[in-house]
Amino acid sequence: MARVFVYGTLKKGQPNYKYMINTAKGLAKFQGRGRTVEKYPLVIAGKYNIPYMLNIPGTGYHVAGEIYSVDDQMLQFLDEFEGCPDMYQRTLKRIEVVEWEGKGGTGEAWAAAEGILECFVYSTATYPPEWVGLPYHDSYDSSGKHGLSYVLRESR
Repeated sequence: MARVFVYGTLKKGQPNYKYMINTAKGLAKFQGRGRTVEKYPLVIAGKYNIPYMLNIPGTGYHVAGEIYSVDDQMLQFLDEFEGCPDMYQRTLKRIEVVEWEGKGGTGEAWAAAEGILECFVYSTATYPPEWVGLPYHDSYDSSGKHGLSYVLRESR
């Protein structure tokens, strides 16, 4: 099982969460909530209002999200879903555990108790330069006060 940190449309209550609970895509088990140890710019960009975490460590905010344990099938699905490696790149980042529900081996319990986990995160280093000038967010909600509702793939 791999650990994945999601911060956008795949979180609970967001437009693409349905994929995280679709066992035909693989298994994803919610472990808890966290935020990036380093600051990153989280922007909402493009004509479909997609959330992107720009891979510019030290700029922006500690981005809030959810931590999941996923099997290889789900990880492969997420790679395809996220357009990896062209649109997003999957990299390991340090995530501070804010709230932990996960149950697992002693290693996981110890890591959660220490408060920092290494998780795969889909961020991007391949973005138009003007995105750096967009407003930065510390968390994402498709129906947030930013007014930039996500456009579902089936509606594009």
